[in-house]
Amino acid sequence: MSASVETLQGLERRLTLNLPLAEIEAEVTRRLQKLARNVKLDGFRPGKAPLKVVAGRYGAEVRGEVISDALQNRFMSVVQESKIDVAGSPRFTAIEPASADQASFSATFEVFPEIVIGDLAQIKVTRLLVDVNEADVDRTLEVLRKQRVQYHAVERAAANGDRVHVDYRGTVEGQPFPGGEARDFPVLLGEGRTLKDFEGALVGLRPGESKTFEVAFPEDYFAKELAGKTATFEATVKSVHEPHLPEVDDAFAASMGVREGGPARLREEIADNLRREVKRRVGARVKEQVMQGLLDVTPFDVPRGLVRMEQRALLERAVSDLKARGMKEQDIRLDESVFESQARRRVALSLLLNALAAQHAIQAEADQVRAMVDEFAQSYEDPAEVVAWYYQDASRLRDVQVLVLEENIVAWVLQRAQISDKSTTLENLMGKA
Repeated sequence: MSASVETLQGLERRLTLNLPLAEIEAEVTRRLQKLARNVKLDGFRPGKAPLKVVAGRYGAEVRGEVISDALQNRFMSVVQESKIDVAGSPRFTAIEPASADQASFSATFEVFPEIVIGDLAQIKVTRLLVDVNEADVDRTLEVLRKQRVQYHAVERAAANGDRVHVDYRGTVEGQPFPGGEARDFPVLLGEGRTLKDFEGALVGLRPGESKTFEVAFPEDYFAKELAGKTATFEATVKSVHEPHLPEVDDAFAASMGVREGGPARLREEIADNLRREVKRRVGARVKEQVMQGLLDVTPFDVPRGLVRMEQRALLERAVSDLKARGMKEQDIRLDESVFESQARRRVALSLLLNALAAQHAIQAEADQVRAMVDEFAQSYEDPAEVVAWYYQDASRLRDVQVLVLEENIVAWVLQRAQISDKSTTLENLMGKA
């Protein structure tokens, strides 16, 4: 068997494979003879069908398998001998044979790119500096209190911050519309969870009072049949409840899992958690800048086959997530193409990081992996149980090893990049979160 390789555009290569027909036919005959010893065909006892009959029934299928196996074996032999680093799977196509005693095929495939790391000194990274202070702890405590709010019924007029229950009926041009009527519907005034005009009209009403008012639906309203239209609502407030936040005392601290030390210990734990979150977010932003910087200074072609594989994986993950959220599969309208940019970046980063780690002997050390597992475990009630959970499964531990390797690469790049520090507040760092 002979082979020749030609370079096409970019990373694409084409390998021509010539398979001797005599060897193909000999292998087909051997497999048919083996099959004939066991196969059961109508009109014959098992293993007694003539070879000619077996060949007529299974010949084409067996010949296809023999050719496929021969192509795969020959392809692997050639690429190994030639030290070709194949990315993905080849695509075989029958072509005009070189001679009458051969079957000829082309194998089109891609190779991994040769990656030469660019000038790391051109990478610019802004590192945020955040100091967690008492005001940050106070704000977090207030959020925790609001999460445990209790509402008490009152007989006064409703105000922002209250929860009211209303019966309402809405019409557009005198006609009711889907979702335009409800009973005992809860509304948190001032929260913006319903339309502003609707909430605002309920402010000032006492239990038992009714009101008729208009609400203009925005042009981009999710219900297209109502977008841009004005509805007339008749609403009756059934009850008004004012919020009562829990006091920050020993009982409150205990409800947050702090059994000893009361509010003072709770504040310490909140501060520790905020510092861990700051470290995580600052690290994530630095990492993202480093990764993008590496891509910017190290251009290279990305194998299209690997990108397509990653697109399919991302699509499957998205579909699975939507189904887990309750969507029916027939209602999911997603196509691989929407993930092309994300898939290309993920593949490029994977190739780039692997190349950088190999070229500069960067790896994840066992003690670093354990330290990261310990850090993950600290936010759980039983850290030892979490550590054991990671070390019981090789795939879980491998995920941590990848994260450690990426951290080591980031640290290595930062020693060579341009770094500037910028102070900011916890609020700015956390954003809308």
